[in-house]
Amino acid sequence: MGYIRKIKLKNFKRFESFEMDCDEYLNVLVGDNESGKSTILEAINLTLSGKRKRVDTLNLESLFNFDCIHNFLASERKFEDLPELFIELYFNEQNNEELWGRNNSEKIDSDGILFLCKPNIELSNTIKEILEQVDRVFPFEYYEIDHITFKGESYSGYKKYLKHILIDNSQIGNEYALKEYIRGMYYNNVEENEKLKHFSEYRKYKNNFTNDILISINSKMPDYNFAVKNNTKYNLETDLTIFDNGIDIENKGKGRQSIIKTEFALSKGGDNIDIVLIEEPENHLSHTNVKKIIANITNSVSTQLFISTHSNTITARLDLRKAILLNSHSKLPILLKSLNESTAKFFIKAPDNNILDYILSEKVILVEGDAEYILFEQFFKNITNSEIKSFGIHVISVGGLKFKRYLELGKLLKIKTAVVRDNDANYEKNIIENYEPYISDNVKIFSDQNNENKTFEFCLYNCNVNICEELIGTHRRTLSTIDYMLGNKTESALELLEKQGSNLNVPDYIKESILWIKA
Repeated sequence: MGYIRKIKLKNFKRFESFEMDCDEYLNVLVGDNESGKSTILEAINLTLSGKRKRVDTLNLESLFNFDCIHNFLASERKFEDLPELFIELYFNEQNNEELWGRNNSEKIDSDGILFLCKPNIELSNTIKEILEQVDRVFPFEYYEIDHITFKGESYSGYKKYLKHILIDNSQIGNEYALKEYIRGMYYNNVEENEKLKHFSEYRKYKNNFTNDILISINSKMPDYNFAVKNNTKYNLETDLTIFDNGIDIENKGKGRQSIIKTEFALSKGGDNIDIVLIEEPENHLSHTNVKKIIANITNSVSTQLFISTHSNTITARLDLRKAILLNSHSKLPILLKSLNESTAKFFIKAPDNNILDYILSEKVILVEGDAEYILFEQFFKNITNSEIKSFGIHVISVGGLKFKRYLELGKLLKIKTAVVRDNDANYEKNIIENYEPYISDNVKIFSDQNNENKTFEFCLYNCNVNICEELIGTHRRTLSTIDYMLGNKTESALELLEKQGSNLNVPDYIKESILWIKA
């Protein structure tokens, strides 16, 4: 099986410089908006396809990194300083002499291919004249584009060293994207001589229809006649489609189209495909169908997959160790392959969670339950007189048993994390001893040190006795107010928030957590 073992980008879109090692089977690209997930899929597709036409469609200016262009125009604008753009795909060993060589930025022997965009040296004098002009215009028109192997030989879309398919679920409903997918699946599953036969036979059928069927109407029109279009714009490739249970895929709903395209690419129909690129597989899908997509991906063993996603479920269920984290504030990918195996398996099996909210955040407060979560934003406002979101801080309710799982991730990603939890009547054991291996400059545990204040409700009640008695006490009947709060945690928290939120005193340990995470 052929696969990509490493990707390198230079001056491509948002990346001035980027390098990423790839897993042989599964690579899940996770990140916020504008972090570069789609850019990486586009880079792979652009390079593997070998199509110059694809570059012309995209517009060269849109491919170049903005900063490198801006910096050049702000410099002395020398010809020799003009930036180059490249995408390098390093393959596993292919036993193909056409791929083996040192025509790469590392100057090492490897199998691979290269998409290169550089100034046309034959037009250097013209380019120098343009650069000397007062107007600061970048000479995109004088760049040349090459698809080259690491041996240094040119290649095109007619010669694919690794077969691939792009499934862009963000473009579901786009006719061009659908045609590209169908065309790609056809070309990946047909031999060259077989394809030529198909095209020839299809052209023959069209001619026969014109000559045999339309002859009756054409005989009545001596000066003009009807015919079926039969040229490069209207051929087998443009007319092909995929049917599902007798229905054209174009007539299926967006969600069903997404499932069909993924299933087909990963099933027997995709046995000849080396690499599958999937853009946002969760788009247009219900929760149930997302799980079906996950099952298809999990069972795929004959292809290398690159998946971009915003889905908590997909990220966790496909194994966090396969995740590659991208952030809009950083150009460096973070791999989670060193994550503890038991933690990775926990998130695969655990109920749906807020894992992406955590791993894409800089500062996080982890709380134990719904009651703390409901009141925390108000607590933050009461202490700081500011909204918590203005500080980029996320509050996540994870449940007591999950704290350590999240902290395993936090340790790898260096996320500033405050854990706010109950002491459960034993501060020394449950807080000090339990979390000692996790404490660092980025992680701190906050809990009431008085063992009698064993849960959040005890702490909340003891620093807001009058408010709690006035509001909650009216519901208690035979129960004490604190017992009612313990038995009705969410309802009590909501009532306190809605009726007395701004007047609530904040327990000391929660106040400490707010001041620490805010700093």
